[in-house]
Amino acid sequence: MLEDILKQVQNGTLSIDEARTKLATYEDLGFAKVDHHRKKRQGFPEIVYGEGKTPEQIISIIQSLRNHNNNVLVTRISKEKAEKVILVCPEFQYHEAARILLWKKEIPKNGHGYINVICAGTSDLNVAEEAAITAEALGCEVHRIYDVGVAGIHRLFDHYQEIQQATVSVVVAGMEGALPSVIGGLVSHPVIAVPTSIGYGANFQGLSALLTMLNSCASGISVVNIDNGFGGAYNAALIYQLAQKGAKDA
Repeated sequence: MLEDILKQVQNGTLSIDEARTKLATYEDLGFAKVDHHRKKRQGFPEIVYGEGKTPEQIISIIQSLRNHNNNVLVTRISKEKAEKVILVCPEFQYHEAARILLWKKEIPKNGHGYINVICAGTSDLNVAEEAAITAEALGCEVHRIYDVGVAGIHRLFDHYQEIQQATVSVVVAGMEGALPSVIGGLVSHPVIAVPTSIGYGANFQGLSALLTMLNSCASGISVVNIDNGFGGAYNAALIYQLAQKGAKDA
């Protein structure tokens, strides 16, 4: 990249100011330093966390990111805030259940494997959809298997083969948080457990589910923070990406 830019400057096809912009690792907006080299370091572009930011700040950040990437993802953004952003950036699509704002110019799909997003109950759907939309935005194929919690475990076994054949599973559950342990005992691939804050009083806003998952007897389970569908999906996407690379190298 550096050599190409220097050659363009030498040939007169690129000005020094344009070269400086291309070589900058981030853009300083005053209130934010937008990381344009995130994708080169980590494989995925910077993702915007919407809570705590004004619509105007989000608009400036996503316009900066859009100039350097083929897709832009904003998580944890309210419908009211998203509507204000879309007035200025109508090409963005809002996913209300996931509270995600997404623009995608090109998201190449890989040909091997898929990620399961499995959730215990309908009340967990917001977190599950945050995981599913995030994984899709990161270029993964996603299979959704919803409302298959342990209170009606027979529903889960209708998806037994589909669950087993995935590259990685993201399992979302509130209440006592038992579902990831069940999935962990059925599969040979990694399981990312996501506790939710759904539950009655002694659930302690997801703490009981978190502790259950951390203390799981099943092997191969990693746990992210309460209600962190994005974090679960991001880790799953990294595993999925490694599996794609392994399939190509084989």
